Amino acid sequence: MAKYLRTSSITAELENLIRDAKEKVYIISPYLKLSDHIRQLLNDKEREKVEVRIIFGKQELAPTEMEYLESLSYVRLYFFKNLHAKCYLNESKMIIASMNLYEFSQQHNREMGILIDTVVEHDREAYEDAIKDVDSILHNSEDFSYVKAPKRQPNKEAEKIKPKETSNNFSNSKYLTTKELSKKTGLSSRKVNSVLVKNELMYKKEDDWYSTEKGNKLGAIQKEGAYGKFIIWPEEIADNILK
Repeated sequence: MAKYLRTSSITAELENLIRDAKEKVYIISPYLKLSDHIRQLLNDKEREKVEVRIIFGKQELAPTEMEYLESLSYVRLYFFKNLHAKCYLNESKMIIASMNLYEFSQQHNREMGILIDTVVEHDREAYEDAIKDVDSILHNSEDFSYVKAPKRQPNKEAEKIKPKETSNNFSNSKYLTTKELSKKTGLSSRKVNSVLVKNELMYKKEDDWYSTEKGNKLGAIQKEGAYGKFIIWPEEIADNILK
């Protein structure tokens, strides 16, 4: 059955969870500041080529924290603005707790948590139910990562898009979201958005994205979903982003 954890036990079990991971580690924490020990464990996962997904919210990461995490090839960063959940998991265990992965919280706050272990049959259903919510949070998060593409690397001129080199006939084009452009180009979703904004192809108003006249000429199509207005782009624009 699920095991109750106090503050020190949460920290100990979290370290065990990361250490024992063979396939994946998910870290979901609104506030994030890594202790030296957690960094060492993530370095071990990097060497072991274990996929690490970190979802944070509430505030931007400190530059040193961001620089460290982006230096790890097997870490992907995501931002979810309404995040309040704190959850940590690998392929077989999960901790749901009040504690952020924040060094101060681990050392000074009084926290409570629950450990779920799929080795225990009664825990498997709770683990699987929680994974569904984790997947939903991940799907609706903004990708902060700089994907390291093995063959095509963005160069220093990535900020320059040249509309005259792109055809105005997009009838046969495949259209991509920002996240899909991120995967295609090797840039983070945040960077793709930045490039498109700097080149005056779109702009943001409150939480919605709108295409400009210049963006429309490059094939932008306005869409609206459950989380507001967004834009899809013909895949040819990815080649311009990389130029």
